[in-house]
Amino acid sequence: MTAPAVDVAEWSAALDARDLAPMPTDLGRVVVVAAHPDDETLAAAGLLQALDRAGGPVHLVVATDGEAAYPGTPPAELAATRRAELHAAWADLGGRAESVTWLGLPDSDLAAHEDALVAALRPLLAEADACLAPWPEDPHPDHAAAGRAARRAAAARTHCFGYPIWLMPWNRPDAVPVPWASALVHRLDDRARAAKAAAIGRFVSQTAPDEPILPPDVLAHFAGDRELFFRLPPADGAPLSRFAELYAADPDPWGTRSRWYEERKRAILLACLPRQRYTHAAEPGCGTGALTAALAARCDAVTASDPVSAELARGEPTGEHVRVLDAALPDPAAVPRGVDLVVASEVLYYLSPTDLAAATDRIAESLVPGGDLVVVHWRGLPAEAPQGAAEVHRLLRADPRFAPLVEHRDEEFLLDVLRRR
Repeated sequence: MTAPAVDVAEWSAALDARDLAPMPTDLGRVVVVAAHPDDETLAAAGLLQALDRAGGPVHLVVATDGEAAYPGTPPAELAATRRAELHAAWADLGGRAESVTWLGLPDSDLAAHEDALVAALRPLLAEADACLAPWPEDPHPDHAAAGRAARRAAAARTHCFGYPIWLMPWNRPDAVPVPWASALVHRLDDRARAAKAAAIGRFVSQTAPDEPILPPDVLAHFAGDRELFFRLPPADGAPLSRFAELYAADPDPWGTRSRWYEERKRAILLACLPRQRYTHAAEPGCGTGALTAALAARCDAVTASDPVSAELARGEPTGEHVRVLDAALPDPAAVPRGVDLVVASEVLYYLSPTDLAAATDRIAESLVPGGDLVVVHWRGLPAEAPQGAAEVHRLLRADPRFAPLVEHRDEEFLLDVLRRR
């Protein structure tokens, strides 16, 4: 018999104490990865119902048959039982039998077969808009291996999220490092909770034996009105090949000249500039040059740069006082020394933590005392971004080299103006 589970009330209190953002349900094509039959139902049955209602296709990939759960039961017999249980639960949640792929890797030994799992997942994830997988830090080694493999196999464009399974039953919230900054929550109404309970009830092999894998005190952690997820950002910065791919498909992939979001953001950014004119501005990650043209009217000189779209930006009618370079942060060329304005619009969150630190150092070294740094980022979750807008802005506002000057917060983006001390 396993040790008693942690009291559900402790985790409920930890969730109540935090204002967690909602888990998105408009995710497009979703691939769900499970280490064992029932992982996805326990941790994400409510979200799976919401995804089904949203109409995006959902495909489930099960790494093992869970055949090693009870050493006294013949593995082939238990594997057949658990497959049947999953198909019944999957149908309860709106899934179809043909949308399940079984990989048949060894139960309780996924870590030793992680490379094989990555190879199997890569083609299944190639066209996915989003991937749900076990949280890579989950205390069960199979869950951790499945989460790592899914993250490794996913394309740069794929949004990745981790769902914890044994985190809460096995650990108190104050005893383990929980990445609350990347946490998201999905809320279940009474109907969704009832459907989830029915789906979990299909896994009789896990709940009914004399020594169940899922005793009542464990199941209580999956019976509430909230499901917890963690965004799994890429460890490295966004690859330039991803941006090259976007610009090859569309010369203005973010609609900088056509979307009201972009037009409004530019207007607010320009209105937040403390000075009417600047001597020399740097704009790393200038994209199509739409903002560059607006800055050119307020600055005696502008150095704009982009490693992919520089040629497009050069086509903007900005004047001879504007230079557009093929460069990317943290390359020093992207922010020349002696500037009195740096504008980083939707670029810093694409950098790896190491490159973000180097880019911040470069900006601080290049800005003259009293010069201004403008940072603005969308509040959404770019799949390719290692960190979100809130994290980037929090880091910069806490940097002692800068003094907060202007703060703008709305539902779509964050904007800060920081003055070099």
